[in-house]
Amino acid sequence: MIKPKRLRHGDTVAIVSLSSGLAGESSILWRTYQGIERLKSVFGLKVKVMPHALKGRQFVHNHPELRAADLNEAIKDDEISGIISCIGGDDAIRILPYVNLAAIRKNPKIFIGYSDSTTVHMMFYCMGIVSFYGPALLTDFAENIAMDTYTIINIEKSLFCSEPIGNIAASKYIRPYGLNWNIENKNKERPTLYQQGYELLQGDAIIQGHLIGGNIETFVSLLTTSLCPKKEVFDDAILFLETSEDIPTPSDLKTQLETLIQFDILTTCKGLIIGKPFNNVYYEEYKEIILKVMEQHQFQDKPILYNASFGHNEPKFIIPYGVKGEINSDTQQFRILENGVVSI
Repeated sequence: MIKPKRLRHGDTVAIVSLSSGLAGESSILWRTYQGIERLKSVFGLKVKVMPHALKGRQFVHNHPELRAADLNEAIKDDEISGIISCIGGDDAIRILPYVNLAAIRKNPKIFIGYSDSTTVHMMFYCMGIVSFYGPALLTDFAENIAMDTYTIINIEKSLFCSEPIGNIAASKYIRPYGLNWNIENKNKERPTLYQQGYELLQGDAIIQGHLIGGNIETFVSLLTTSLCPKKEVFDDAILFLETSEDIPTPSDLKTQLETLIQFDILTTCKGLIIGKPFNNVYYEEYKEIILKVMEQHQFQDKPILYNASFGHNEPKFIIPYGVKGEINSDTQQFRILENGVVSI
């Protein structure tokens, strides 16, 4: 895997809407610009808004080719060092026919986002470029009052530093969803709720493997597309998965896990990192389903670390695709053993 160049203060990042056009809605623009201001004030970055990123939901939905044009332009623009997704959605797959995949490989750059951005991450992965499952503009960067320190530290470790990322502790708190993105709420801080750390659901080994995964609903939907990696990609891999705000039922989760088994993904991977369920809904029920599926298919030896702070959680850490990670069942720790970016 080719690692992109690290970010430095003064670099330019692009913002893109590759799935939903929510960031361009008139009622949401205040939050979009709040996120942009944080990129400037917290990280010392310059920001380029791509031409169609803020055209609004309807326009963005109707024009996947222009969404892709924004990505293609950002990839080829020598002044742009990183690309940040505004938000997820549900149809990033529609940009695939228009994306210049060869340009992604020729011009390795940071791409960061989560949820439906899983689709875009797999484009980068298929081209052999490390990308980053992490914060989006409208959520983490635009957090009311201030960004979470936990998120800032993980951004700095993952995107600005070329040293190995190292130990990733779970956040000590979560911010539950529910406060609407109305401008009237701009100065209202979401509450923080204490949370326990990782839970080891099964396994007793220390395993290492390259990291691959994303939002499970999106990831499973890609298995029958050209973006599904070859089976051997999952040999010796650590699979990271998390659920969205759509809150799949335990039955849905069971079906998704069974599908991953049918495609020999859970069969061959060495272990799993599972994100905290959205707003803690189905927390215990998901655990039961995961363990039941593993037992039914005799995969009880695979370490599974549960309740991780990534994906549809704030604050969140970042997972770089394709780099080596480690699950330590003895200490219930997760480490990223490599750097995600390089200095040159």
